Amino acid sequence: MNWQDIIEKPELQDLPFKIELTETGQILMTPVKVLHAAFQGEIEHLLRTLKQGGLALPECAIATRKGTKVADVAWVSYERFARIRHETEAPIAPEICVEILSASNTVEEMREKALLLFEKEAHEFWLCTEEGEMSFYNRTGKLARSLLVPEFPAKVEF
Repeated sequence: MNWQDIIEKPELQDLPFKIELTETGQILMTPVKVLHAAFQGEIEHLLRTLKQGGLALPECAIATRKGTKVADVAWVSYERFARIRHETEAPIAPEICVEILSASNTVEEMREKALLLFEKEAHEFWLCTEEGEMSFYNRTGKLARSLLVPEFPAKVEF
């Protein structure tokens, strides 16, 4: 099964789950809690407010060497968006990819996802804990703050 097959299946259209695809075509569905959705919305709003020259995207599917990975929130420049706007899954990652952690996420899983997205040209990978604490990474490692959006808060609150 590929990503196009998944998005065209009517029975998968309205699931309250985040769907990703492994390198072997296995569908991974992760239920999303209300708090997760609240952090997604707030991070998307902050990105839209603080970063000019592009778009904030919820649930952005990205083709990687290990299947389709979905950034909970992403920011993409208008230039890069012009290259991916008509794709089913982005062949290159948005410049910023954000993952909102849940209790089921492992450190290794997040490291691998970050690596896969950096391979697809992401510039930064951000993590948001269930308490709203933000951490920022680029290819070289952890950053004190985002280099692309330095005014982004260290903690997301609502």
